[in-house]
Amino acid sequence: MRRALLIVAVVIALSGLFFPPATASGEKPLVVATIGPLGSIVREAFPGVDVVVLIPPGVDPHDYQMTAEQVELVQRASVIVTTGGHLPVEKRMVELKENGEIAGKILLVDDYKKYGFRYLKEHWYNEKDNPHGVWLDPYNAIAIAEATEEALIQSDPARENEYRLQFEAFKARVLGIVEAYRALINSNATAVIQMPPDQYALEWLGIKAVEALKPEEEVPAKGVDTLVEKAKEADILVYGLDSPDQMKKAMMELAEKSEKPLAGITVFWSSGNYTEWLVKNTAAIIEALKGESLRETPQETRKETGTNTERYILLSLLTGIVLGTALGVIMKK
Repeated sequence: MRRALLIVAVVIALSGLFFPPATASGEKPLVVATIGPLGSIVREAFPGVDVVVLIPPGVDPHDYQMTAEQVELVQRASVIVTTGGHLPVEKRMVELKENGEIAGKILLVDDYKKYGFRYLKEHWYNEKDNPHGVWLDPYNAIAIAEATEEALIQSDPARENEYRLQFEAFKARVLGIVEAYRALINSNATAVIQMPPDQYALEWLGIKAVEALKPEEEVPAKGVDTLVEKAKEADILVYGLDSPDQMKKAMMELAEKSEKPLAGITVFWSSGNYTEWLVKNTAAIIEALKGESLRETPQETRKETGTNTERYILLSLLTGIVLGTALGVIMKK
């Protein structure tokens, strides 16, 4: 393990040589992201820009409204990165744009779709488009970053080459992680999820979300007992570590009654790189598929479970960083 950590440390150091922070002269472009995970994508992909997140951590983004100071902030932004346009603050920004009060580019779902972004269908809720948690799908994250790249180039054409190089490096790191994990997954697996966002952490791996404890934002949660039989047919259960306590307790109860492993993921975060969270969430899902849910793991075997998590993290990070570094060397030549 120490040797593997040393290798990763060396590769990370080398990657810093090939992808240094932006040093171009002039004022940095301001990018406003509506939520933390979007901010993490932009910060990691484009380290030379200023990124401000609009909605504070721990606040329900479906209820949040902009303050007067935030309206002024948005008016100064070169680029505004949204979840697609369904949140109230995003709809308000579109109104301000249409009224000529915002000059910067607002990125919405149609901007992302040009680069492969997709909404998943809520299989448990009339096959409705799922607008929640789209960033948890790494392919969507790449599409969001690419749309941001083009918007940055439009607002700051002098740094076009810099933005393109940074985006390609980010894309290579994400795809490296994707390939490392997809090789470990049974593509026929199914899951019962806690809420719609969890679906996006699963289906890029080939795991289908077949039922949800809370089907939609406006729909009440289902009773645990009504989901037990469906859960028994699934391979894993998935819930948000950052979800309300009542919802977490319900998923733990469902796991106990169905005797299925439970994977905890993080849907919203306020710090750290996007790829770090992608690795953590995916490692938790893979452990659950292997039957290593900490919900039912005996104390004496938990150390080995933690070791497995570290192995998955090392594998994916090493693969992603090596690909990103190699791409940087090729492009600089």
